[in-house]
Amino acid sequence: MYDGAMAELIERLGRLPGIGPKSAQRIAFHILDAEPEDVAALADALREAKTRVTFCAVCGRATETDPCTICSDGRRDHTVICVVEESRDVIAIERTREFRGVYHVLGGAISPIDGIGPNELRIAELMRRLSDATVTEVIIATDPNLEGEATATYLSRLLADLGVTVSRLASGLPVGGDLEFADEVTLGRAFAGRRALS
Repeated sequence: MYDGAMAELIERLGRLPGIGPKSAQRIAFHILDAEPEDVAALADALREAKTRVTFCAVCGRATETDPCTICSDGRRDHTVICVVEESRDVIAIERTREFRGVYHVLGGAISPIDGIGPNELRIAELMRRLSDATVTEVIIATDPNLEGEATATYLSRLLADLGVTVSRLASGLPVGGDLEFADEVTLGRAFAGRRALS
């Protein structure tokens, strides 16, 4: 349908996660309609991010400083580590302002179908962090899907004999949700994780 530079742009945009062919086409036309300085600024931002952003040697989070600002913050509780799948999960948890510990980013979740096993994740680095007995609790905050559950189960078994408390984020009904639309697993977890009101 398209050829040359337009076909290349759509094809490149379509490689991005969550961007299908139609979205890639819409984005491409948006870029063509944008002011040249806006397109140049976007290109510069992409180059800068690729050049300057790296991964924290301690936690694995995307950052421009190593160690990252969370790992180097003396006000954080370094005895509690929250294990997440991706850097974006750290941002989601930080927005709650509820967690004051530090993080460990696995870089994904166990997914045999996708060829991702424990060796492809940053599990060995987590075990090294736990080797000095500073950490007293590990909170597993992987996604509540099949891959996240497999990863949480694997980690809980691996950490069982280390003398640290291993906990999992609660899951259940979302605020504003209707019971009739909840699936059986979510509703079952909501019952299992219920708490007293008084």
